[in-house]
Amino acid sequence: MSALVRFSGTGGALGSLRSLRRYLKVAQMQATDRFGENGLFLVDYLMRILRVTILLALWRVVLDGRGEVSGMTLGAVLTYTLIGQVFSHQLDVTTRIEDTLWEGTLAGRFLQPLGIVGNFTAQMFGDWAFTFATFSLPLLFLAPLMGVDPLPASAIHGALFLVSLGLAVGVGLAIDFFFGGLASVSGGNVWQIKLLRGALMTILSGALIPLQLLPWGLGAVFAWLPFASMASAPLRIYTGTGDPFFLMALQVMWCILLWPLANWMWSAHREKLAFYGG
Repeated sequence: MSALVRFSGTGGALGSLRSLRRYLKVAQMQATDRFGENGLFLVDYLMRILRVTILLALWRVVLDGRGEVSGMTLGAVLTYTLIGQVFSHQLDVTTRIEDTLWEGTLAGRFLQPLGIVGNFTAQMFGDWAFTFATFSLPLLFLAPLMGVDPLPASAIHGALFLVSLGLAVGVGLAIDFFFGGLASVSGGNVWQIKLLRGALMTILSGALIPLQLLPWGLGAVFAWLPFASMASAPLRIYTGTGDPFFLMALQVMWCILLWPLANWMWSAHREKLAFYGG
C-alpha cells in the first residue's frame, strides 16, 4: 500500500516522455470536459466581470486625487486589481483535492498510473486553459474600455512577472497539498479547512487588496508570509511597486520550506489518506 500512497514518487514518471503525454492527456480531457458544460459558467464569468468593474470603481473613489499612496498610484492599483483577476486562478492555486476527499475518490487517484501531484496538477492546468481562453483573455481586451492600462510597468517587469508567477504556482501547490493533507487527518469537516484557507488567502495574500495599502503597517508583516508569495509578489513585480529580486527570493525560500512540509503531511498519514475512498 505504501508504494501506492506515495506523495512524492513522481520524479521518475515526469522524467519520461510517455508519462508526460499522460499528464497532457489529463489536462486536455479536463479542458474539453469544461467546454462540454452548459452555459451556466457564462453567468459566473459575467458576475466576475461585474466584480472587477465594482472594485475598479471603488478604488477610483478612494484614491482619486490622492496622488501616490504607500508607493502606489491610482493607475498602479487599477492595473494591480485587473491583473489580479486575469490571473486569479494562478494566484490562488487550488487542485480541488478537498472535493476528492469529500466524494471518497482519493484512493482511486493513487491507483492510477500517474504521480498524485502530477495528476491533480494536470487537471488543474486543464481548468486553467479553459478559463484563460473564455474569461482572462476577454477581460484583458476589455481593460481599455474600463479605463485601465493592462500593460506591465516595463518589458523587464513583464518578463520577471512570468518567472514570479511560476514561483507563485509552486508555493500555491505546496500550500494546497498541505491543507489537503490537513483536511484528511484533522478528522473534521474538510470544508472547514477549505473555508479557513480561503479566509487566510483573502486577508493575507494581497490578491484583493494590495498589502501596501493595509493600515497600521500590517502589509509589511504579511509580505513575509507564504500567502503573499502567492499573489502580492507577482502583482507587485508586474506593477513595478516592489523589488523583484527580493520578492522572488522570498518565493524560492517558501518553495524550499513548504514542499518538504507538504510531503511530510502526506507521507506521515498514509493510512488515513488511503481510507478516503478505500
